[in-house]
Amino acid sequence: MGRVLVDLRDQIDALRFTLDVPGADAAAVAAREIRDQLDDYVLPRVRAAATPLLAVLGGSTGAGKSTLVNSLVGARVSGTGVLRPTTSSPILVCHPENFDWFMGTDERPPGVLPTMGRVEGPAPDAVVGDQLVVIRTEAVPRGLAVLDSPDFDSLFEDHYGFATKLMAAADLWICVTTAARYADAQVWKMLERAREQGATLGVVLSRVQPGGGEEIAEHFAEMLDERDFGVAPRFTIPETTITDSRLPEDDIATIRAWLMELVDDLEARDEVIAETLGGVLDSFRVRIPQLAKQIEEQVDRRDLLAREVEAAYSTALAELDEATRNGALLQGEVLARWQDFAGTGDLLRALHLRRGKDAPKGSRRRHTAPRVRALKGALRSGLEALILAGAEQGAEQAVTRWQADPAGVHVLGDMAEQLGHVSPELSRRITRAVSAWQDHVLELVRTEGVIKRSIAKLVSFDEEALSVVLMVGIFGYGTSDVVVEGGTSAVPQRLLKSLFGPESLRGMSAKAKADLRSRITMLFDEESLRFHAALDQADIPDESLAVALYQATYNLEVAR
Repeated sequence: MGRVLVDLRDQIDALRFTLDVPGADAAAVAAREIRDQLDDYVLPRVRAAATPLLAVLGGSTGAGKSTLVNSLVGARVSGTGVLRPTTSSPILVCHPENFDWFMGTDERPPGVLPTMGRVEGPAPDAVVGDQLVVIRTEAVPRGLAVLDSPDFDSLFEDHYGFATKLMAAADLWICVTTAARYADAQVWKMLERAREQGATLGVVLSRVQPGGGEEIAEHFAEMLDERDFGVAPRFTIPETTITDSRLPEDDIATIRAWLMELVDDLEARDEVIAETLGGVLDSFRVRIPQLAKQIEEQVDRRDLLAREVEAAYSTALAELDEATRNGALLQGEVLARWQDFAGTGDLLRALHLRRGKDAPKGSRRRHTAPRVRALKGALRSGLEALILAGAEQGAEQAVTRWQADPAGVHVLGDMAEQLGHVSPELSRRITRAVSAWQDHVLELVRTEGVIKRSIAKLVSFDEEALSVVLMVGIFGYGTSDVVVEGGTSAVPQRLLKSLFGPESLRGMSAKAKADLRSRITMLFDEESLRFHAALDQADIPDESLAVALYQATYNLEVAR
């Protein structure tokens, strides 16, 4: 089972909850706690079961934990006083023969809490930060260690962290509370937490006043039963005089007897250790799948952000589609160039009238008029500007959508300004794409633009000029007329239908539109890749991590 636990520990350590989604912060804390519990308690216990039993005393401020530790040890080893909290560093007291197990040696790390720093005591009033003070004394029997942890409701945030970390490393966690504070929410929160993490529990109610104290003790017992803590051993310490930081022996006799029984009876001791270890492993059945579900939340949010980008560019593409078919492109310079081309006779000259059946083959125009080239250039420039504006809109909308989501804000980081505009090289790519599309339309006219038989005997045509007319027809579809100098001419659609016939024209137009949309879609897809690259750089976990956690839970059950 050791190998399975090590693999699980490595998987937990590799977890990351990058995106700001509900539950992510709690999951990160839970993952850290599981990893620490594996390091501090589970792996050491699995590797060396026959080791001293560690009893950790935890409780609220002023509950009398340190006084109880001093009383059990028979000496003042943990600081007490009116100033709260007094215990600034966790203090562990053990028999000299067990000292190396808890302190560690040059050859071997400490048996429990190996990730925590160590200081050898006595140092009852020392303030040494996150280090564990280890004190050896023959007043503690072999096979037992007692640890006084910082108050779990201390105003100092690190004290709460110490308390929960030490609780998770205990074979036996003894909750100490007072007759005045036993109903506090924090007390029950810690009891629930201890149970969820598999700890074996004992409960001490201290400072019980004579007279009415029995009712308080009974009420506390009822609350324990109601919350299914009925199997936890319970002890009561009356309000009494403290001498030399210790309680009278009679007041702690039952607690001492209980601990001594666990030390003297190897079977009872092993049962407690096995029960706690089993409880911790049982808790992994719930705690680890919960982490996997949070990983799935991360994956789902990543997919949602990707879909937001797709939606932004799809909206921009749909608006661009509408602009290329409703005549919006045939404005400004494009309209002026069309009027110049159609109104000066170049349109008619592009259609060469044959002089009878014997017209020479070379009678087709070989030279494209400057006005055709100008109109073609204006169409290209207008289409390029339209595509560029659409891509800019897609980028702006994608950033706006991400900024509305805390997860998207995290991924954007300081790239919002950059991603909110098109990439610097897009303009060049658009120019190439539009030029290629115009060449494609010309090729369609050459290969599929078959003149109707009734007209072919009379007319030949300039292929490039007609391809430009076809583009105007595609972009002006749905308009009724195009105004030219001197009046109104039929729209290019009518001219094209008269030359090619409706069916052939529909085929060419459909292919030209599909090719243009394909090229624009490709341009937008390339632009959206910048957002996908940002998602990749954010180091968001993928679904394989969740699968691995589910598998690890199964492997652990099999190994047990």
